Formats: sequence, C-alpha cells, structure tokens
Amino acid sequence: MSVLEIKDLHVSVETDQGTKQILRGVNLTINEGEIHAIMGPNGSGKSTLAYTIAGHPKYHVDSGSILLDGEEVTTMTVDQRARAGLFLAMQYPVEIPGVTVTNFLRTAKTAIDGEAPAIRTWIKDVRESMSRLRMDKSFAERNVNEGFSGGEKKRNEILQLELLKPRFAVLDETDSGLDVDALKIVSEGVNRAKENTGLGLLLITHYTRILRYITPDFVHVFVDGRIAEQGGPELADRLEDEGYDRFLTESNVG
Repeated sequence: MSVLEIKDLHVSVETDQGTKQILRGVNLTINEGEIHAIMGPNGSGKSTLAYTIAGHPKYHVDSGSILLDGEEVTTMTVDQRARAGLFLAMQYPVEIPGVTVTNFLRTAKTAIDGEAPAIRTWIKDVRESMSRLRMDKSFAERNVNEGFSGGEKKRNEILQLELLKPRFAVLDETDSGLDVDALKIVSEGVNRAKENTGLGLLLITHYTRILRYITPDFVHVFVDGRIAEQGGPELADRLEDEGYDRFLTESNVG
C-alpha cells in the first residue's frame, strides 16, 4: 500500500521583509485510499503545504521530510514528483496560451507514463471524462484555462486528475468560487477518481460545504503553520459551528 508521509516539516519563504517561517513542524501520514481534509484560517499555511509537496521553488524546506513510499520527495524536481504519482489541483489554475487542452493532457500523460497513450483509447477516455464533468467537447481544442470561468478551470483540474491517475492528489481550495451545481460535479469527479484508482487525497478547504460531497476520513485543523487538532468528520461540523477562535486564542497564548 502506498503512503505519503510528512515528517516534522519546517518551511520558509523569502519576503520583502526577509525570511518568514510558515510551516513549523507538520506531521501527517496519508495512506492510499484515505481522504484527509485540512481546514484553518487564512494565513495558517495550508496552501504553503500544498505547494511545498508539489515542489514550488518559492518555498524553502528548512528541515523535515516528505516521503512517498519511503523515498524522499523534497530532493525531486517538480516533474519527477508528478511522475512519481503526486498531483496538485491549484486554487488559481494558470492559463497556458497556445497549448490546447487536448495537447496538454496527452503530453502530460506521455511524460508520466513514459509512453504515449493509444490514440483511439485516449480520445475515448478524454471524451467520456469531459462528458461526466459536463464540459462541452469544444473545450478540448481551447487553450488551457484561457477564457475559462472559475468553475470551468476547476473542472479542467479534475479532468486532469481523472486522466493522469496519480497516487496522491492535493486539492488546494478546489471549492472556492464554485456554485452549488459546479461543486457537485467537481466533487463527483474527485470521488470517481478515488473509486477508480484508490488514490489518497489531501483536501484543503476553508468551509465544510465540499465535505458534504467528499467525506473525509480525517480532519486536521491548521493554525500558525502546524496541526493544532485532528479528528474525524465530526470535527469539521464542530468547526462550522464554533469557527477557529478557540485555536487562534490558544496559539496566541502559546
């Protein structure tokens, strides 16, 4: 069984005011097939964790480890991490002018698998996945995210998730900017990808609404760059009722 382990991870970033430490000793283990939700206030380090796992050069790992099946991830390049089975759905997906969705997906799939997928099967898979995500077939020939609405960008991220079949996926506030219908469609796509591949999920969110459609096995409260509390799905309901004030007060006292 595959496992993604984060051990005593400390991460900093360079700012105009100098070096700022953001993650302060994160410990987290995600097994294949598990769904972990990370919740917390703005500025607590949730997105920093996501981008550090993916290998964004802005974030510097001061100490600690990220292990994928025992292999150190922090020494890998971004593309090596993708080939190893890590996937990031970004909060703000970027536009890629001049590159169509079809070409992007096929190039990515070829790079990850080491060989190009059979054309006929691939086209069938892409069309079926787009249909399930309620994406018009014309999107296949449009440039990646160019002119896409927020909801269309998020569906395109989940399209990649379904087709690239990673072992572990980090979804960074995939629910932000989605209306109820789009949220349901995106959530169905995430659940479908998990059912079909058994991937492990790290779901970063502010709100519980996406957790009504994607049920987490574990919920972790992120405050001041570390996990302040963890529990089952009931913890998310408690956060919905109480907010983060208790954790912020405890953090300030500490």
